[in-house]
Amino acid sequence: MTLTVDTLTSWMNNFANKIEENAQHLSDLDTPIGDGDHGFNMSRGMKAVKEKLATKPVDVTSAFKTIAMALISTVGGASGPLYGTAFLEMAKKSTTTNDLGELLDAALAGIEKRGGAKPGDKTMVDVWAKLVPDVKNGTLTEDKIHEAVVATKDMVAKKGRASYLGERSKEHVDPGSESSGYLFEAMLETEGLL
Repeated sequence: MTLTVDTLTSWMNNFANKIEENAQHLSDLDTPIGDGDHGFNMSRGMKAVKEKLATKPVDVTSAFKTIAMALISTVGGASGPLYGTAFLEMAKKSTTTNDLGELLDAALAGIEKRGGAKPGDKTMVDVWAKLVPDVKNGTLTEDKIHEAVVATKDMVAKKGRASYLGERSKEHVDPGSESSGYLFEAMLETEGLL
């Protein structure tokens, strides 16, 4: 679980590919409860991340900062700042540790602080809060990722655009949770990461 620039780059490239393949699906999820653009925004952001990482950052901290700035500057809506904050917090933490679990703890704390969401609010926090402990315990599986994402379907949104719908936000998987699921799937599939 020790992070290097190479494993981080592989992880982000895997994540970018998943986002690209599922951009339409993510935007379709976002249509009934948001602006309908989550997939396209994330796709644009992850393309920028891939391009920036191709320049080979010198260390993990600068790689995290590069990822964060690319997302903040290219992803619209709430997702850019939230994902950007996650990677900025990992950049800060990476000056004292390269343990993935500790880095993800810092990222989750940053997301919660930035968005003001907590578990049960039907946001990406629901997926991160469930899965970060699994990463730390070495128990992350595809099934657990899927369960964490699908669990948002029955929740009533308390944050973001979807919160305006109240009870009508039920029966829809949160798009930010779905894209976060892809982030954790990409992590599982990246050799040498877990």
